Amino acid sequence: MDDSTPIPTPDRNDEDFWATVAALVEPAWSEPAEDEAFAMDDQVLDAVRPLAQRISTRAQAYRAEGKPFDPALMAAPDVQLAMLRALYEAKRSVDRMAESAATVAGRSGASYAQLGAAWGGIKRQSARLKWPHAVAKRSASESIPLRYAGGTAVIHHDPDADAWWYTATAADGRDEESEAVHPTYAEAIARATEFLLGGSEPTGPAAP
Repeated sequence: MDDSTPIPTPDRNDEDFWATVAALVEPAWSEPAEDEAFAMDDQVLDAVRPLAQRISTRAQAYRAEGKPFDPALMAAPDVQLAMLRALYEAKRSVDRMAESAATVAGRSGASYAQLGAAWGGIKRQSARLKWPHAVAKRSASESIPLRYAGGTAVIHHDPDADAWWYTATAADGRDEESEAVHPTYAEAIARATEFLLGGSEPTGPAAP
């Protein structure tokens, strides 16, 4: 995007904030640099290593004996198999989060061509097969279901007010029902997404 079309940056309390949030910015991203991609590798390893150590039978044996798990034990082939299993769980997490992101983007106006471009440049048809419900045909009377951050929401249209509203249940169990005050379905989706993100953190005790 050149200097003649600056991206608006309203503050959270500005009147046009949610209308701006609901408007798709093009291009949506810049390509990550190689060092940024490698940094992501390190972050993924940091995320999955604790799970690998929790599920590793060798690490469990050390814990049962009250012994510390020496980092050198990560070289053991069985521990690396536990790491592989943990990486598989990370891949499943990525797939779930990708479906959520594709659904929010698609229900807010992005096309399958744009979703495919974001997902490594796959074709529009492949994106449609991967996320068949991300971009839905809408009418003014149609409710729009949404899943995000472990929660669910449904976006509704109120014909009397000619406005959109939503009901949502976050991952932590909190419910919210908005007023029919949102002028577009995209703005209602943005507000529902904000609520779901706010309830995505676990409230219970941390796992040992």
